[in-house]
Amino acid sequence: MTGICVAGSVILCMLLLFFNERRNEKKLSEYEEKLVASQLDEMNQLYMTMRGWRHDYHNHMQKIRAHLALGEYDQVQEYINLMETELDAVDIRYKSGNTGVDAMLNSKLTLAEKKGLRIKCDAELPKKLSCNPVDLCVLLGNLIDNAIEACEKMDPSQDRFIRIYMCVRKKQFYLSVSNATSEVIRKLDKEYITNKRGNHGNGLRRINKVVEKNNGFINRQNEPGVFATEVMLPLE
Repeated sequence: MTGICVAGSVILCMLLLFFNERRNEKKLSEYEEKLVASQLDEMNQLYMTMRGWRHDYHNHMQKIRAHLALGEYDQVQEYINLMETELDAVDIRYKSGNTGVDAMLNSKLTLAEKKGLRIKCDAELPKKLSCNPVDLCVLLGNLIDNAIEACEKMDPSQDRFIRIYMCVRKKQFYLSVSNATSEVIRKLDKEYITNKRGNHGNGLRRINKVVEKNNGFINRQNEPGVFATEVMLPLE
C-alpha cells in the first residue's frame, strides 16, 4: 500500500512539473508574440511617416523657397534643422523589402551597433512571405539576441561581429546568422540546448520549435572564433 502511495506521489509530481513547464512555455510564447506584434506596428508607422514625408516634399520646398525669396535665411536654416531632426527619427537603416523583417533588423541591429558590435547585413526578400510573420520574427529575433549575447561575453578589444544573410531560394526562405564568440562547443546537440540556462537557452529552444513547426531545416556550426546558424523554411 505504501508503495502505491509513493508511486502515486511521484506521478503527481511529474504531472505538476509537466503542466508547469507547459504553462511557462505558453506565457513565453504569448509574450514574444506581443513583442513581435508591437515591433511590426512600429515599423508600419515608420513606413507611413516616410510616405507622408514624400507626399509633403513639394510643400516643404515651397516653404523654403518663400523664405529665400524674402531673404529670411535664418528661418530657412531653422526649418531645415527641424526637418533633419524629424527625418532622423524615421530613418530605416536596414532594408530587406519585408516590413516585418525590417522592423526586427532595425530594432535589434541598431542596439547591437550601440554596443560597439560590427554589423554586416545582406537581406533581400519579397514584401510578403507565406510563412507566419510571427514565427519569422521570433526566429530572427532570438538568433540576433543570442549573437549579441555571445559578443558581449568577449573582450571589447576583440573583433566582435554579427553577419546576417537572408534570401529566398527555390521556394525556401534561407537565413544565416554568424557571430564572433569566445566559446568552442564540441557537440551541438539536444544536451547542449537543454543545459543552456537563461535567455540564451530559451532562445535556442524557441528557434528549434519554430523550425520544427514549419518543417524546416537547421544547421549549427562552431569553429574557433565563430558560431554560425543556418535555417531553411519551406514557403509552400
